[in-house]
Amino acid sequence: MEKDYALAGQVTVITGAGRGVGAAIARELARLGATAVLCGRSRAALESTARAIAEAGGRAEVLPCDVTSLESVEAAAKRVEDSFGRLDILVNNAGVGGFGGPLHQLPPEGWDQIVNTNLRGVYYTTRALAPMMIRARSGHIINISSLAGKNALPNGAAYAASKWGLNGLSYSMAEELRGHNIRVAVICPGSTNTDLGPHAGKDHSKMLQPDDVAHTVAMLVTQSPQSFVSEILLRPTQKP
Repeated sequence: MEKDYALAGQVTVITGAGRGVGAAIARELARLGATAVLCGRSRAALESTARAIAEAGGRAEVLPCDVTSLESVEAAAKRVEDSFGRLDILVNNAGVGGFGGPLHQLPPEGWDQIVNTNLRGVYYTTRALAPMMIRARSGHIINISSLAGKNALPNGAAYAASKWGLNGLSYSMAEELRGHNIRVAVICPGSTNTDLGPHAGKDHSKMLQPDDVAHTVAMLVTQSPQSFVSEILLRPTQKP
């Protein structure tokens, strides 16, 4: 693998890094020279991502963490600070889908799972990890949202609500943190070939791939210091 060490010496935390988009982002940031701290609920999945990074000559550390638990997130933040003393990039990627039917048929526990993971989890990670960036007066926070946060999504209202909320959270965070030289961006991908949601009837070869989202993250964290891309809408070239 050709190496580009644009992020040499930097530390990045990626949530939901065990598979799909999160694993692709972790591999790409490690390829650019960053140490990738892999967060997620499944140690086995995180270790699989870590092995792929190591085999490509990169550096990764496995850090099991449940973003719906403030205690778990705070413990992860302490370990990052104790181990590295810095955090340069936080990618809030962990998320769950919810496309089972109309909102009035969604049980309350289903609503809680979606909103707690997709929205509350970003609040927890930002609360726990942003202070390291503030002290350093430097950093990137990238929130992985969805075009469902821009458009109506019948039979996925709770998921859409969580992503609309994440977009608003991201815009407001950006204004709060830009004075600390921290750039907050939100990426809204369209149809992506992962197991997060149903893709019945779609041509998977025309869908966005996890590496497409990872490439977009890489663009954001390597932009010029004086520029600030706050939002990217990412669509497949051809409708799948």
